[in-house]
Amino acid sequence: MHAGPAEPRTVVVDGRQPLSIEDVVAVAAGTAVARLSDAEWFVARINRGADFVDRLIAEDGVVYGVSTGYGDSCTVAIPPALVHELPHHLYAYHGVGLGRFLDAEETRAVLLTRLVSLAQGSSGVSLALLQQLQALLAHDILPRIPAEGSVGASGDLTPLSYVAAVLCGEREVLHAGVVKPAAEALAAHGLQPLRLRPKEGLAIMNGTAVMTALACLAWQRADYLGRLATRITAFNVVASAGNAHHFDEALFAVKPHPGQQRVAARLRDDLASARPSRNEQRLQDRYSLRCAPHVIGVLEDALPWLRGNIENELNSANDNPIIDGEQGMVLHGGHFYGGHIAFAMDALKNLVANLADLLDRQMALLVDARYNHGLPANLSAARGERAALNHGLKALQISASAWTAEALKQTMPASVFSRSTECHNQDKVSMGTIAARDCLRVIELTEQVVAALLVSARQGIALRRAHEGSARLSDDAEAMFLDLEARIPLIEEDRALDRELHRLLAAMRDRAWQLYVG
Repeated sequence: MHAGPAEPRTVVVDGRQPLSIEDVVAVAAGTAVARLSDAEWFVARINRGADFVDRLIAEDGVVYGVSTGYGDSCTVAIPPALVHELPHHLYAYHGVGLGRFLDAEETRAVLLTRLVSLAQGSSGVSLALLQQLQALLAHDILPRIPAEGSVGASGDLTPLSYVAAVLCGEREVLHAGVVKPAAEALAAHGLQPLRLRPKEGLAIMNGTAVMTALACLAWQRADYLGRLATRITAFNVVASAGNAHHFDEALFAVKPHPGQQRVAARLRDDLASARPSRNEQRLQDRYSLRCAPHVIGVLEDALPWLRGNIENELNSANDNPIIDGEQGMVLHGGHFYGGHIAFAMDALKNLVANLADLLDRQMALLVDARYNHGLPANLSAARGERAALNHGLKALQISASAWTAEALKQTMPASVFSRSTECHNQDKVSMGTIAARDCLRVIELTEQVVAALLVSARQGIALRRAHEGSARLSDDAEAMFLDLEARIPLIEEDRALDRELHRLLAAMRDRAWQLYVG
């Protein structure tokens, strides 16, 4: 008997236990479920914040975003009889998003990220609001969130307006694979549209949930790309009959960047190489092979720091004003500013684009008979008179260069392109969401380059072994190579490779290969 699929693990949201990037990724992928805490202390904390907002309205009369207009309109007083309408106007006039819609995984990540922030208990929202957010996740009722229209302060106002509207039964959702009105999807699960309380529209929308959610997904994909780039480098050293001793432990001991050292160690293990002799037949490979640890290692060393910034933002209260129901204070500030995420994404897209550039250069060496040390041009496996007819990976190398060039073009930092907007109230903004979208695009392009390199590495090692009879790899690296052989038939006659590339991309995103665990 075969065991059934594993039950999704539970991620508890209580504002006290910090969530990790892996938690967000798991909920986004459907391998974990989010559960809002029902602990008495948590419920009491949330209720104190909401009750304090009610007292403020009754006692003070003037509370920003509750009894006043928003942003530059904060001097406009809202008549008491109309205060309860204000949150609905906030999401209504922000319904101006354009561009692609976030996909299902991105949308789940956004919902969870906003739930985590509001569950900190510093936003003055009701328990009913948190429960409705959890219900959207539980029933996979996914707001159709346009990707474009946020400057990253005051947070992700426009995209998050689509979350607020759906909670209230307005706009459209993706549910059970079908686009339908939000009210219809809520009714299918016995859910009533919310009527937002004062401050709740602002609390939902005035935060960094979209950029932070995308950052979590980007980090996970970038981490895997770094590992893939390392394994592919090992493959390409073997395919090109390169010098395995460029990754010697003693060599890297004198330049001790920890991430760089880890990459070199992984390459040593993959290549199963002994200590170098004093004089190799070819002393030095070209930089794209020899310096691979120095390129990939920058990403490896940056990932922990990037994780810290992303997870700090994820587990923060990032709206305005902050409502301290414990101390009875309203704190006006700028926690909606997404500067840390913006910088993290600007940095990460540069690190990932360098992987694309590194691998593109490796492929250029591998397909060129002048530099690949005895392999056929364009790695064509055609023989005899048909060799003249076939062109191997010529076009794939061109496409890899195109994807690389586009990735490199996207690396200009978004965070320095602040604009003054909203009557100069938002006169310095983070552009964090644009940076996150740019980063995901660079990752997507780099994944395409990696797919091309998987094809060329599979072809190159097969040809090297046919040419020389052996090409050593570690057991783990050999297992992955055999898997690639099963996925990609040897290219002897020219054929379209796009379907194989798509399958490799899907395998990548499913993390089909376990790489350097631990």
